[in-house]
Amino acid sequence: MNKLTNNKNILAWIDEVIKLTNPKDIMWIDGSDKQINMLTKEACDTNEIMALNQEKLPNCYYHRTNENDVARMEDRTFICSRKEIDAGPTNNWKSPEDAYALGKSIFKDSMKDRTMYIIPYCMGPIGSPFSKVGIEVTDSIYVVLNMNIMTRIGKQVLNMLGQESNDFVRGLHSKCELDKEKRYIFHFPEDNTIWSCNSAYGGNVLLGKKCFALRIATNLGRKESWMAEHMLILGIENPQGEVKYIAAAFPSACGKTNLAMLIPPEAYTKKGYKIWTVGDDIAWIRIGDDGRLYAINPEAGFFGVAPGTGRNSNPNALSATSKDTIFTNVALNLDDNTVWWEGLTKTPPTTNMLDWKGNPWNYKESSEKGAHPNSRFTAPAKNCPCISSEWENPNGVPLSAIIFGGRRAKTAPLVYEARDWNHGVFIGSAMASETTAAAAGKVGVVRRDPMAMLPFCGYNMADYFAHWIEMGAKVDKASKVAKANKLPKIFNVNWFRTDEDGKFIWPGYGENFRILDWIIKRCENKVDAKEVEIGYVPNVDDINMEDLSLSKETIEDLLSIDKDLWLEDSKGIEEFYAKFNGRIPKELTDELNNLKNNLK
Repeated sequence: MNKLTNNKNILAWIDEVIKLTNPKDIMWIDGSDKQINMLTKEACDTNEIMALNQEKLPNCYYHRTNENDVARMEDRTFICSRKEIDAGPTNNWKSPEDAYALGKSIFKDSMKDRTMYIIPYCMGPIGSPFSKVGIEVTDSIYVVLNMNIMTRIGKQVLNMLGQESNDFVRGLHSKCELDKEKRYIFHFPEDNTIWSCNSAYGGNVLLGKKCFALRIATNLGRKESWMAEHMLILGIENPQGEVKYIAAAFPSACGKTNLAMLIPPEAYTKKGYKIWTVGDDIAWIRIGDDGRLYAINPEAGFFGVAPGTGRNSNPNALSATSKDTIFTNVALNLDDNTVWWEGLTKTPPTTNMLDWKGNPWNYKESSEKGAHPNSRFTAPAKNCPCISSEWENPNGVPLSAIIFGGRRAKTAPLVYEARDWNHGVFIGSAMASETTAAAAGKVGVVRRDPMAMLPFCGYNMADYFAHWIEMGAKVDKASKVAKANKLPKIFNVNWFRTDEDGKFIWPGYGENFRILDWIIKRCENKVDAKEVEIGYVPNVDDINMEDLSLSKETIEDLLSIDKDLWLEDSKGIEEFYAKFNGRIPKELTDELNNLKNNLK
């Protein structure tokens, strides 16, 4: 075994893992092209992955997971804090003693016929003050190859950590037997440790992603005065070449990746406006030397949902997958050994295909989908045509605005602005999306997903809200010293208002840029806004309607407030807060009372 480090903290932990899992062989991942190419060939030889058409999709590969192992399993994901109250009512909890005991019984000798791969990886650019180091131990080459795309790996990471530091996250993964009854993900926040067993699906086994970058990082952020958020980061460039940055949080199925890589409408592009992608999924946010909030994307790649990604919906994401990409659980075109999924084209290019399970599939005859709805692509961020020149800036990018959003048919207007930071935190804490109700005529079922973090906050969510308020207070203090506002403005958007027939009123996609444009103008104090019961809404004339076939009356309707619906919604917020048994910060219960009083 060629050890890449003499760091005693790492080596002592690796020794423990070796004794527990009993691997046949051990390989340290150094991050070299030679080693990655060797592992890629080995994975192809054993059919763990399959090479695709190397002329049409250079350096692209295909992988299929077990049929019972295709998505994150929230009911099998645990926060193992020493006190149950620290996990809070929105997380599953196990005591560390019970979780370690159960984990050890499952991991025992799990690698005895396999090679153990030790992956040093860095979340964030190498050498950035934002960045954090992890070590993932795994028995899956698929994990190694994906981590090589999603993070910075190898010897450079160990050099950054140094020989003495104990400041790294310990991650242990084994496919074990892929037994779904013994599939668990345990997070030990006090130990900076993650254990994942009996899964081979990316979201459960790429431990740098949601496990480290959110669940463990939220705890680190609380201790170290920074924030780990489920947010995209984008830059908006105006015709003068000035760029302003926005971070935005949306629950699933609300167009997060599409917004991160948005192409502005022609009315804007011909004037020179551009969008630059910094990140599509996760933001780590710190207070900079100037007192403002700065954000980095801690990831190096995109782990994107394939279905729905096409030339019309997200050409930039599609371009990112044209090389150096791993596709998981999509359909396979046997005519030319390429991939397909629903939404890539209107119909598959051929009837000579395999579905995501590997079965012959003819779309003309089958009621089944070709690609799994949660099928994925893992693509390097540097492949994206609109990737920002600042996406690896070690100091991050300064945030002018933070946006929350959800899918609401009638309640939330197209856009509104918070009155101040604490009101913005309240808006984020009350975030929700609606499902389609089975009963005709009923409004969809409202699901609360504060800051789009419900499955990803690694500690009690009431304390997480308090951390947001504390961060705002620190920036506000810097603002008072500098006599200049350093806080980003906070907004809420809703692209999903519907008419009486249930059809979306706002066209969405690239047209969403018109709302981002108004948001930036508000941040620059270039336009006024109208104060209403819930915050500030635009004056209709301040939204650029050039080349948009919507009437002024329609926009006014999209910005309108139905007080009865909002009063109903405030009851839902109250019920959600009640789960926390009085732990919700007073600042937020005051905001809820203000909302109710304003509506009455």
